[in-house]
Formats: sequence, structure tokens, C-alpha cells
Amino acid sequence: MSDAHLRPGTTLAPDDTVTVVLHKSHGRQVRYPATVERDDGVHAVVRAPWAGPPVRDFGFVRFESGDVFTEHYWRDRWFSVKEVRGPGGALKGWYCDVTRPAAVARDTLTTWDLELDLWVSPDRSAVLRLDEDEFAESGLPESEPETAGRARRALDELERLAREGGFDALLD
Repeated sequence: MSDAHLRPGTTLAPDDTVTVVLHKSHGRQVRYPATVERDDGVHAVVRAPWAGPPVRDFGFVRFESGDVFTEHYWRDRWFSVKEVRGPGGALKGWYCDVTRPAAVARDTLTTWDLELDLWVSPDRSAVLRLDEDEFAESGLPESEPETAGRARRALDELERLAREGGFDALLD
């Protein structure tokens, strides 16, 4: 993959609708519409309703119809952060994906999931590293060791920010 996503380019306009495209392992892809909140050319923020099955219970959180995700993407960071709120606006927490930096086009925002995730509870008492087994099974550490190293460093950075209170500044 080239570093084309790091060059100055498209900036999304507030209130525009974009399609978020998340490339997953084994050629799978998740696509859903989102509304742009802001984009400074590096950090794009979009809002989208939960686009998965009616209920997805992870044990530590349930995503369900009516949930709203405020999603933060960066063109220069190897992760995205999704603030999750229930239908009444109560904060459920933050779901963080380790990804390649986002690529933005006129009407799409694209990321590539690297199989590592982090969950942060609303009070930040629970910071859970997720899917490290899937990451190992993905073959990425063997096929792209440099990318795998960046992914591990991104997960470490997210965990440090969550534990040390750096999320607020990150998401501003």
C-alpha cells in the first residue's frame, strides 16, 4: 500500500453524507452511511447509527439498534476511535480499531482493519485489549512484519491514552 492517503487531498464538508468502508481480513468489507461532523484534513469525525445486527453482545457491552457511533479517523494514525452512545444519549464507551491510516475521497472514508481492538468503558475503569488471537491468526505478523509492528505500537498508544486520560485531547 502506498502512502497516498498521507498527501493533502480531499477534506470532507460538515453535514455531507459519506460511505464508511472498512476492509476486513479475508476480503470481507463493511460499508455504511455516515454524516460528516468535521474534517481538518488530518482528523475526520463522522456520526452513524449502529449498522450491524439488531443486537451484538460482546459481554462487556451490547451494541443495538438505536445506538449512535461518533467515529474519529486520522490520515496519520494507525487507529480509529468510535464513541458509542445508546438511544437516550448515555455513553456506553469507546470501541477502538487498530487500522491503517484512513483514506478519504469525495464521498468515502476507507480504513483497513488490522484485527487488534481496544474497549474503554465510560468511566475508563475497564480498558480491554481485544482480538490479539485474531491478529496472530491473520498472518500479518509473518507476511508484513513492519505493518504488524505499527499495529502493535498503535494498540499500545491507545491503551496508554485511555489509561492516562489522553482520550479527551485526542478526540477534540
